[in-house]
Amino acid sequence: MVITNDVKYVGVNDHKVDLFEGQYKVPCGMSYNSYVILDEKIAVMDTVDAGFTHQWLDNLENTMGGKAPDYLVVQHMEPDHSGSISAFVKRYPGAAIVSSAKAFDMMSRFYGVEPQSNKIVVSEGSTLELGKHTLNFVTAPMVHWPEVIMTYDSADKILFTADGFGKFGALDVEQDWTDEARRYYIGIVGKYGPQVQNVLKKAAGLDIAYICPLHGPVLSDDLGKYISLYNTWSSYDVEAEGIVICYTSVYGNTRKAVESLAQKLKEKGCPDVVVNDLARCDMSKAVADAFKYGKIVLATTTYNADIYPFMREFIDHLTERGFKNRTVALMENGSWAPLAAKIMKEKLASCKNITFAEPVVKIMSAMNSDNAQKIDELSSELCRDYIERSGEFANKNDMTALYRIGYGLYVVTSNDGKKHNGLIVNTVTQVSDSPNRIAVNINKANYSHHVIKQTGILNVNCLSVDAPFRVFERFGFQSGRNADKFEGLKTTCSDNGLVILGEYINAVMSLKVEDYVDLGSHGMFICSVTEARVISDRDTMTYTYYQNNVKPKPQTEGKKGWVCKICGYIYEGEELPEDYICPLCKHGAADFEKIV
Repeated sequence: MVITNDVKYVGVNDHKVDLFEGQYKVPCGMSYNSYVILDEKIAVMDTVDAGFTHQWLDNLENTMGGKAPDYLVVQHMEPDHSGSISAFVKRYPGAAIVSSAKAFDMMSRFYGVEPQSNKIVVSEGSTLELGKHTLNFVTAPMVHWPEVIMTYDSADKILFTADGFGKFGALDVEQDWTDEARRYYIGIVGKYGPQVQNVLKKAAGLDIAYICPLHGPVLSDDLGKYISLYNTWSSYDVEAEGIVICYTSVYGNTRKAVESLAQKLKEKGCPDVVVNDLARCDMSKAVADAFKYGKIVLATTTYNADIYPFMREFIDHLTERGFKNRTVALMENGSWAPLAAKIMKEKLASCKNITFAEPVVKIMSAMNSDNAQKIDELSSELCRDYIERSGEFANKNDMTALYRIGYGLYVVTSNDGKKHNGLIVNTVTQVSDSPNRIAVNINKANYSHHVIKQTGILNVNCLSVDAPFRVFERFGFQSGRNADKFEGLKTTCSDNGLVILGEYINAVMSLKVEDYVDLGSHGMFICSVTEARVISDRDTMTYTYYQNNVKPKPQTEGKKGWVCKICGYIYEGEELPEDYICPLCKHGAADFEKIV
């Protein structure tokens, strides 16, 4: 496989493996990726599993055309990538091995390989010149082993990402990347979200054309999609709207209750309902589903004064991987002393930002009319935000939505006649209640100000405390004149045709401009309320909460340079260019301050 003129693929496919790492089912096999950079000096990027050494060496020799490599770069020491190091050293004794200090320690323990003169230890910021290609090394500890490094080839703009951005499945099998990459990430890397976030911040400053992982395909088209998914997964954010139900059932009664709930969820507008029987499904897929969706229902029986073993194993997988930021509903079955709900809740006690939905559905042996009523109530609670976003079933005159206004943060949506637009504002005020009037202040420099002056309508989406930083990046760090802020998002509209955010809001108000006050730098729109919906009971995002809990804290300790006051990006250098633009939030040099 040719990646660029100078970079070639020399990896292998494994169709013999049935369980990756001894636990993850891989019906479509695995790929063990290795690459060669052909330049004045030749660098080989990682080896492959020992079971494929000879095939890999053949690939390598055929690609190099009789030449010998100068370097072997070892980014990761798991045996599926390092298993052929010993064979490489014997075949090419003159080649230097390039890796981190921790990797060399592991190399000695795994294979007895202890290079002396042919050893190059690299760390953060180290470089290796091959000719026209320069390799820049990035440390990535605990993604997902402590010795991991990643490598950026600045000539061809390739980021070699070790296990990052990998997926299950051999390369000669057509397979959806997202599903298998999610299952791979959550299962193997999922515990290390903060470490992945650190690496993504480093990658944000690189011009990347290709991502070359150690498993799965080379990624080159729409890299923003893959990076966005990794950002979502490593932030423990919700990837998709929907509800996953995970259950166990001994005699079928809990299963019947689950089937009833699933049907009601669909009837009440849930966009996606996924049901996993934990005794029969692929456990790793069920775990991935739990991280994909924002709401999960756990249904099981009391068993030996505990919970059913498959449910216990499932919850252990969640807690081990840092499960958080989710709504959890509980259903239990017990013929004489039901304890399942209590035990499940206790097992999830270590998980952060978990909202437990009410009511808890309790079944004593089999379904009855009381159970059916509780299931209906639970389905209504879980679907409340879906119902309130729908045009057909929403209560559009719920003026308690106005109680959600405070010194908070909001996304104001509008439409210029060609596309939807949105921006972050922090000044929304109720100025009268008879009639209801809302004042919204918007900076005149914002494109939304221009649009609303022309159209006379807007929506105010009240952000809730679960809104992640990426919401502020999308709606606050770019202009709607130049960017489609809703690109890639599914949109729902209120009766005025403007967007209601699909997540992270607790209320929305549709407003019609009745008056306008010029305040100099800002304009105040005095508006009547044409529609008001309450989406959830989550607290409103205040400006203080955003500053303390959502906005990333820049890691400036030990660093010299300039830090962006908007997003925290650090520019390392004595002088900040006057025309410098932050690669993250796109703000200019005026929004940077010197690190002291």
